[in-house]
Amino acid sequence: MYKIIDECYRTFWHFCADNGKQMTEFIFKKQANSVSQGKIRFVYKIEDKDLWAQALEKGIYDGAPIDLSDGFIHFSTAGQARETAAKHFAGRDNLIIAAIKTAKLGSQLKWEVSRGGALFPHYYGELDMNVVHKTHDLPLDDNGNHVFSAEII
Repeated sequence: MYKIIDECYRTFWHFCADNGKQMTEFIFKKQANSVSQGKIRFVYKIEDKDLWAQALEKGIYDGAPIDLSDGFIHFSTAGQARETAAKHFAGRDNLIIAAIKTAKLGSQLKWEVSRGGALFPHYYGELDMNVVHKTHDLPLDDNGNHVFSAEII
């Protein structure tokens, strides 16, 4: 009986592993196709208002501490921004969200696999604040969730 259970487990595991790999490859190719065809026009940065104000004053955004540590500026797509806010900025107020046109970022913008196998935009360099298209406050609602303006995303 244990041999049958073991065989079922192995068969199930291989099925999941094979199909999971195929699904990840499918998602990756679909995202890469959207990126290469220029369908993603904007990337977004969620940041503390004070740090963003310092960057505006300097004219250059070097990144948040996590960006400096990782060696690139973390951006999100419109579809990723809400999850990014919930995961990395939960309950935090005094935030902004900035929209940056991908066409203005050039070859320093790389699309790399990150959370959940999704492609995330990473910017290798200092961000010239002149390329920022729009910035909006990212307030919290009564339940502590971030409220995204329809004007930005």
